Amino acid sequence: MKIIVTGGAGFIGSAVIRHIIRNTDDTVVNLDKLTYAGNLESLIEVSDSERYVFERVDICDRAALERVFREQQPDAVMHLAAESHVDRSIDEPAAFIETNIVGTYTILDVSRHYWQGLDEARNAAFRFHHISTDEVYGDLEDPKELFSEITPYAPSSPYSASKASSDHLVRAWGRTYGLPTLVTNCSNNYGPYHFPEKLIPLIILNALEGKALPVYGKGNQVRDWLYVEDHARALYRVVTGGKVGETYNIGGHNEKQNIEVVHTLCELLDELCPDSLYCPHASLITHVQDRPGHDLRYAIDASKIQRDLGWTPEETFNSGIRKTVEWYLKNLEWCRRVQDGSYQRERLGVSA
Repeated sequence: MKIIVTGGAGFIGSAVIRHIIRNTDDTVVNLDKLTYAGNLESLIEVSDSERYVFERVDICDRAALERVFREQQPDAVMHLAAESHVDRSIDEPAAFIETNIVGTYTILDVSRHYWQGLDEARNAAFRFHHISTDEVYGDLEDPKELFSEITPYAPSSPYSASKASSDHLVRAWGRTYGLPTLVTNCSNNYGPYHFPEKLIPLIILNALEGKALPVYGKGNQVRDWLYVEDHARALYRVVTGGKVGETYNIGGHNEKQNIEVVHTLCELLDELCPDSLYCPHASLITHVQDRPGHDLRYAIDASKIQRDLGWTPEETFNSGIRKTVEWYLKNLEWCRRVQDGSYQRERLGVSA
């Protein structure tokens, strides 16, 4: 297969591309605009592969998308390109509307016209896989309740509202035009190459520098944590084996309060960096004013993807979080280049 991966220089997208190049014979075309969260250094290990192609393209640019589809002739699209940081969506929602809604419409419609022009066999085999979030469901009040694929949507932030909108567009293109679509909604991802504005890398890097470890409110918000490489395996399983028109929830079976996650990170850093000037690192925890409209609890029922496609996560939270901390400790140069912006300036030969 030849698969277009949008947002392939992002955190989850780069994990998907690394998984495909490492473990399959497929070719990947990485479409990425290279906004602040797009980092080609996350793809160094596969960038020399003959089965990897990079196209610097904005998914809102219809003409550029049409050119890529015409030249590359893909067999599937895995659509991950999105603005994804909730705090940024509260401060500046316009970019989320543009990328997550207008961008999704644009690539959907370009995909539809391309798909309609394929011969019978390739038309039947084509797939459009939209990758979304559990945040579209809102939050859960009952501690025993889980998000299923039929949970009603109730997004709380501009980010989750824009992702809910994109989910609806994908399903509409499937129902109205017959485009062979698949949708997945995942829980919180973590792991290597995570952009440092997100909770886990932020806590790790701040702790190493003796900076405050900010925790919203009491830190009692519950999230289900999914190791990013487990997620990449699940996504490939869906695009290659999922049933057209279906939705699959993907979770890590790891519900943790944010404050638990922060304490776990501090304990691991105390163990792995015993000579740190800032041990015990938990002394750096600082509670800050809670985010507006902050959902209290997310939890995924991932039984459908296990039952139908045979996927389960390989990492427990304890094994995955240890791998994550160890990766950051071994890759502080990657982190430094993200923090000081040099990764954007150099672009590995791509002009900024």
